[in-house]
Amino acid sequence: MKKIKITVIRKIHHSDLSAQYENPIEHACDMCEGQTFISVDNQKPKGLCESAWLSMQPFVMTLAHSGGNFYDGWMKNPHSAMISCNDGFRPVSFLIETME
Repeated sequence: MKKIKITVIRKIHHSDLSAQYENPIEHACDMCEGQTFISVDNQKPKGLCESAWLSMQPFVMTLAHSGGNFYDGWMKNPHSAMISCNDGFRPVSFLIETME
């Protein structure tokens, strides 16, 4: 099974949506742009957000088993995917890619 590198590419905060719909919270996300994680044996890396993991895990599993080419050529690198967590107020985009 291949190791999978997970890189935090971008964090966005939709403050207008938060102001309109979200109850105030003090702490939301610990991810930092450029931060990397390695998934070994299709396991969630320590420190990776559980919600983000649930969004990306099917793609990690496919890549770990040498699959890829999601959605018939969606990514320039067929052994990668760009996946975002499911936080509608503060989405974080992750690049997941097979390590050679």
